[in-house]
Amino acid sequence: MSRADASKLNLPSSSKIIVATHPVLAHKLTKLRDSKTDANLFRHLLREITFYLGYEATHDLAVIPKNITTPLGPHQGAELATSVALVPILRAGLGMVEPMLDLLPNAVVHHIGMYRNKNSLLPVQYYNKLPKDCNIDTAIVLEPMIATAGTIIATVAILHVWGVSKVKIISTIASKSGLKELFEQHPNVEVIVAAIDENLSEEGYIVPGLGDAGDRQFATEAHSTKRKHID
Repeated sequence: MSRADASKLNLPSSSKIIVATHPVLAHKLTKLRDSKTDANLFRHLLREITFYLGYEATHDLAVIPKNITTPLGPHQGAELATSVALVPILRAGLGMVEPMLDLLPNAVVHHIGMYRNKNSLLPVQYYNKLPKDCNIDTAIVLEPMIATAGTIIATVAILHVWGVSKVKIISTIASKSGLKELFEQHPNVEVIVAAIDENLSEEGYIVPGLGDAGDRQFATEAHSTKRKHID
């Protein structure tokens, strides 16, 4: 992993972006992008990539001392002290929840449903099950793609209103323009991605990207012309 040079992305120098550089991850991301990858393999690869990115996303979680006894004697280790909420954006973010729960089994999960209007490309919220009171320290938003960033921007705004002060975003691929929009609206978020692509299509898809992450996970490509605005 490495911190991206924000100036090269035409972003404020304070922008927090971590981009994967590991060769094994690059290999898996290539398979994820490949149009020949079927839904079963796509889900498996998304899980592996999320798990890897999740380690970097949690690099600064607070810990407290933890006294234990090993088979050979006492030892002072560490125990996580940060309360975390995982926030998958429906539906595409669902495939990223399980690997993050493997990493953080004590995290809570709060779902937010958004779709992108096919004409305006603006986000529309249709589901929100955040509890009344916010009792977490860090929210980790799970969204496979940051394209126009509309759904991410809206989700982060919802979390800030709810009371979360620290928000991280895990995504496989982001567009440069999407990151620019995101950091203009929410300069204090941290983004952890496997790659940054240059362009967006007229329909708001990342190019070259990997297509519609929701359709590819759930094998609904046959209906993509009807549903391509959903994720």
